[in-house]
Amino acid sequence: MTTYGGLFEGKAVISGAGKSQVGRKLMRPGLDLTLEAVLRAIEDAGLSVDDIDGIASYPGPNVPDKGFTGADITDVRNALGLRSKWFTSSVETAGQIGPGIDAAMAVTTGLAEHVVVFRSVWESTAQVQAVGGRGSVLFAGGELPGHLQWVAPFGAISASNWLGLAAMRYMHDFGLTREHLGMIAINARRHAALNPDAIYTDPMTIEDYLGARIISYPFGLYDCDVPCDGATAVVISRREATAGLRRHPLTIESVGTGMFERATWDQRADLTTMAAHDAASTMWERTSMTVSDIDFAQLYDGFSYLTIQWLDALGFAEHGKVGEWLGDGSRIGLGGDLPINTSGGQLSGGRLHGMGFLHEACVQLWGEGGDRQVGDDPEVAVVAVGGGPVAGTMLLSTH
Repeated sequence: MTTYGGLFEGKAVISGAGKSQVGRKLMRPGLDLTLEAVLRAIEDAGLSVDDIDGIASYPGPNVPDKGFTGADITDVRNALGLRSKWFTSSVETAGQIGPGIDAAMAVTTGLAEHVVVFRSVWESTAQVQAVGGRGSVLFAGGELPGHLQWVAPFGAISASNWLGLAAMRYMHDFGLTREHLGMIAINARRHAALNPDAIYTDPMTIEDYLGARIISYPFGLYDCDVPCDGATAVVISRREATAGLRRHPLTIESVGTGMFERATWDQRADLTTMAAHDAASTMWERTSMTVSDIDFAQLYDGFSYLTIQWLDALGFAEHGKVGEWLGDGSRIGLGGDLPINTSGGQLSGGRLHGMGFLHEACVQLWGEGGDRQVGDDPEVAVVAVGGGPVAGTMLLSTH
């Protein structure tokens, strides 16, 4: 008889995963895309809608940024007629993977047996629908939220500005170069070419990367993720409830939820670290596994520098030595020591905002990656999302 260890004692597993159509300016309603992903995840698990007794998503309702979410849990519950024993949604969570972590706790404690966790975006269509084709940083009443009141007067209204400053500090202290950032972007494009759902698949060279227009130094166009329309979903189940289902469940071995300092882009004690380091350290505290057990990694790449941060935070490279660790970049490609972002990530695959990485990890661990499949039988993966002011991680295995 198998005895399960790990943070949730083997009780929390992923039993199914689904993804909607993904593309630029699809002009489909956000709820339509969301339901497509949710129903595919439920079917993938071999369940029916009536089996789902929990639901979770990021963010919650009333998000003012048009396109930032395609639907909330109330929309989905109403559309499917779900009878939920447990539910949650919030912006204040451990990155976009936070609802998945909450769902793992819910099934472990018996609050639910099968929780569908989803994330949907339709930012590309929203940009078309916005006045002049662009969104606004102004919220209700014309007031700027939170930290924007401090940085917007200086023209820093984008995360590319805030993260550009952080990247420059890391580059100054440790010798990271734009060429190193380019390795992340080129690797994503190479993998995207093997993914039929990816947004950008044309080959890209280092010359293409360096020749692209600068967005906010050191970031050029290809350092920034691609707004798109799409949705992803997984079903997180209590292991005992998966007997007889169609898939071998994936065990949630550990999660990272730490936040040791203020939730800020620019006020950490060490500006060469981010919330990624807090999340990573708490994940490793909760498992006997180490970096040597990881077969591949899905690391947030809202900007190329965030992937650098995750490689640093998770301990794949010594602090400050990610550039040196990357070498010629081959170690992060298929066939390398640590394949990362096998779907093309958000830099080329499309900005599915965190949950896309969890979906891809499931696809790979179930051996369904097709031309982009990692090895023959990968067993352990880490998914890491966020990394600026908040972050979260999940360690998955086929054990």
